[in-house]
Amino acid sequence: MPVTISTWNINSVRLRAGLVARLLSEERPDILCLQETKSPVDKIPFEVFAELGYVHAVARGQKGYNGVAILSRVPIEDAGSIDWCGKGDARHVAARLLGGVLLHNLYIPAGGDEPDAAINPKFAHKLAFLDELARWGERLRDPAILVGDLNIAPLEDDVWSHKQLLRVVSHTPVEVDGLGRAQGEGGWTDVTRADIPAPEKLYSWWSYRARDWDAADRGRRLDHIWSRGGVPAVPGSSRILRAWRGAEQPSDHVPVMASFDI
Repeated sequence: MPVTISTWNINSVRLRAGLVARLLSEERPDILCLQETKSPVDKIPFEVFAELGYVHAVARGQKGYNGVAILSRVPIEDAGSIDWCGKGDARHVAARLLGGVLLHNLYIPAGGDEPDAAINPKFAHKLAFLDELARWGERLRDPAILVGDLNIAPLEDDVWSHKQLLRVVSHTPVEVDGLGRAQGEGGWTDVTRADIPAPEKLYSWWSYRARDWDAADRGRRLDHIWSRGGVPAVPGSSRILRAWRGAEQPSDHVPVMASFDI
């Protein structure tokens, strides 16, 4: 049977544990990868998710920011984590799935507001992270899946206005080029766009600042599912669950899903 994987920047797993539980109950992905859990691992309410059958979990956490977790109802093994840029941030965790495929859950830095590495250390960190991701990709040999909030909308049709966002962090040419290098060096396929190609507009994030996010529809596709090494994605299985942006007390991101024959 195919394994369905979902990725979601939840923007505080403790604040939105009920929302996570609702997704697990209604959509029943086999594996849910969360980013920006904003919690030490020992404070994550794993028991809430275990009651729904998600009894397997691996996570890395920090108090108040960052943090990644993988919840699963199928067996997984902790496959470690990478300390990107040597900052000690909880931005990556990996799990080995049945059959040996590695699943990487990644949270790339947002990069702040000013797209200039010379004056904005957060943007410099983001570009350095992308460089490390590309060098890491060069060394990969095994089949793998990478999911997460990559905080970059790479295509013109991944943003509400390509022209107006060219100088906005998440869609600047230097970020798009960096992500493209990382994707190319790792031999990654953008599974979502393989299923739903441009020019169809796709977004997974809408700002909290919009008075009516749905009507304004000024979104960006920041959340991604990639695969490499011949991991067979199920054609047509990709979905972006837009309606979850309208949930009560929502994250500003929505879940992204795809299935794999592994």
